[in-house]
Amino acid sequence: MELVLEEAGTFKRSIDAISVLINEAEFIIDDKGMSLKATDPSQISMVDFYFKKEAFKEYKVEETIKIGVDLNQLSQVVSRAKTKDELLLRLEDDSNNLSLSFRGTSKRNFSIPLIDISSADLPTPKIDFDSEIKLKAEVLQDSFKDASLLSSHITLEIKGDSFFVLADSSKGKFKNELAKDDAAMVSIKSQSDSRAMFPLDYLTSMIKAAQSATEVSLFMKKDAPILLKYAIGEAEITYFLAPRIESD
Repeated sequence: MELVLEEAGTFKRSIDAISVLINEAEFIIDDKGMSLKATDPSQISMVDFYFKKEAFKEYKVEETIKIGVDLNQLSQVVSRAKTKDELLLRLEDDSNNLSLSFRGTSKRNFSIPLIDISSADLPTPKIDFDSEIKLKAEVLQDSFKDASLLSSHITLEIKGDSFFVLADSSKGKFKNELAKDDAAMVSIKSQSDSRAMFPLDYLTSMIKAAQSATEVSLFMKKDAPILLKYAIGEAEITYFLAPRIESD
C-alpha cells in the first residue's frame, strides 16, 4: 500500500475530526478509497469517514487492507505536518507499522505501530428524517460557544422555515434563531417540525474541525439521532448522535 496526498493539511484535519470522539479504530483501504466507521466509547455517537481514491495524487492498493490505529497517537504525528507538505502513507514490509512521510522543506518520516482491533461491521443508522438544513459552520460554532455559558445540553429545533439553537438551565436561557433568508442559511427543507436535545460537548467536538465558511448539513427528526456532515477538502465526515429525551 502506498498513498500520496499533495497537501497533508486535509488528512491532518480529517484525523482531528475523527479523534475528538474516537480513541482507536480501523481504517479500510480498498479500490474505492479510505474509510472508517466507529462508535465512541460511550456508544452514543458514531463517526463515518470517507476519503475517495480520486483525492490522492498516487493511490496504490493491490487488495483491501485494514489498518488498526491509536488515533490519539496518529493525531499527534499528523499535527507535525505543515499544511503544504506532501504526505506519503505506506504500509511497511512487515505490515505491523504505518509509515508517514512529510515532504516539504525537508523530508521527515514517522513510523507508528498498528494495533489489532476486532471490530464488527457497523450498520449505518436507518432514519427517515423529517428535516434537512444546510448552513455555515460558523453559526453553529458560535451558537455552541454561547450556549456553553449556560448549559451542558442543547436543544436543536427546525420549525417552519427557521432553525433554533436553545439552552435552558438554572443559569439562564439562550436562543439563537436563523431564518430561511439569513445570510448564513444555505437551505432548509422540512416535512414536519423537528426538535431534540443533545449533549453539547459532543456537538462542539463534531464541528471543531470545520472551517467557518464550511457548509454543514443537519438531518433531524423529533427525539431521534441527528446526522451532521460536512466536507474536509475532498474527504467527507458524517456523525450520528443519540438524543437525550426531554422530560415533560
